[in-house]
Amino acid sequence: MNEQRYMQNQLQIDIRSESFYQLQEDFYRYSTLDTPLTFLIDDILASMAKRQKNYFKLSAQKSQDGYEHRFYFKISSYPENRLVRLYTYTGMDTKWSRDAKTG
Repeated sequence: MNEQRYMQNQLQIDIRSESFYQLQEDFYRYSTLDTPLTFLIDDILASMAKRQKNYFKLSAQKSQDGYEHRFYFKISSYPENRLVRLYTYTGMDTKWSRDAKTG
């Protein structure tokens, strides 16, 4: 079985909450990527799980303002299935980068 497909069932983002809409708003405010966030979610979740991090980064090279942005999540599990991890967006911060665009 494909590892990504297997993990896809265990890693979920809370898409029905206000926090997901806030994530979309924050992401699109800064991202220059042409790919919609919805298509990136599975890869983002897999990356966070493998690295055991509660955030993902939007690099300075891919942001509109030339700064690195980190998007943070609270990770919880369902009582009835502790193998499933639910990621709920909690907010973001911005970091200056040496690779920031000069303007």
